[in-house]
Amino acid sequence: MLELYHGASSVCSSKVRIGLAEKKIQCKAHPVNLAKNEQNSPEYLKLNPNGVVPTLVDGELVVVESSVILEYIDELSSENSLMPTDITTKTKARMWLARCIEIHAAINTMTFSTVNRQRILAGKTPEEIAVSISKIVNPATASKRQDVLQNGLASTHVSTAFFTLRRMFDDMQLALEKNVWLLSDDYSIADTAILSYVDRLDRLGFAGLWVDRTPAVGLWLERSKARPSYGAIDQYIDVKDAKSMREEGATLWPDVKQHWDAFLRR
Repeated sequence: MLELYHGASSVCSSKVRIGLAEKKIQCKAHPVNLAKNEQNSPEYLKLNPNGVVPTLVDGELVVVESSVILEYIDELSSENSLMPTDITTKTKARMWLARCIEIHAAINTMTFSTVNRQRILAGKTPEEIAVSISKIVNPATASKRQDVLQNGLASTHVSTAFFTLRRMFDDMQLALEKNVWLLSDDYSIADTAILSYVDRLDRLGFAGLWVDRTPAVGLWLERSKARPSYGAIDQYIDVKDAKSMREEGATLWPDVKQHWDAFLRR
């Protein structure tokens, strides 16, 4: 049986769980507690040296990178195929999958420069924060974490995130003005791949990033939430924490909007 090492709140883990739900594929789940740094434990690093989730294990094969995992599980069964069959649409799907690396980085930046930053600074001493960052195995990730915690929305990483998000919302708007879903009127692997990232921004209370400028994104999100596979996100969310995240995000939104509007005026 497939085994999935995943984090409950991880957007990339949610993305793979949505794919499994769409494909109706069962797997043995191994929760990885990100708050306790279990992704950087020696045992987990043997599976995934990057120290990130998710990781899929199929016998002796270990698959990392959530977009690669999505393609892999889609090819395990012909039922409910997520990848289009014609070469043009398939190529468009793979371009969305390739973009997920930078999109994930943008979502990580928005999370840790706002609500997570507020929580970490309030709940940990500078010494505890330094120890936590020292356990991140990727030096670039560690450096970024330190910068966004120190500078918040003033971090240069936020401008990079805004660049990525503006392009994503613009391209989604163009696609969704023509089709019900990102590639066509049929749900696909592209929608599966992008959902958890947009959902995270919504849960942060940052829907204002698209409501007025690219409203088709919000309608697409509501359609995605109506699919049974959305439970792969929702069932792992702590209701109390979700409420707290949205409330905290609401207090930060005016500052986020100010920076976002300034970026759009460039």
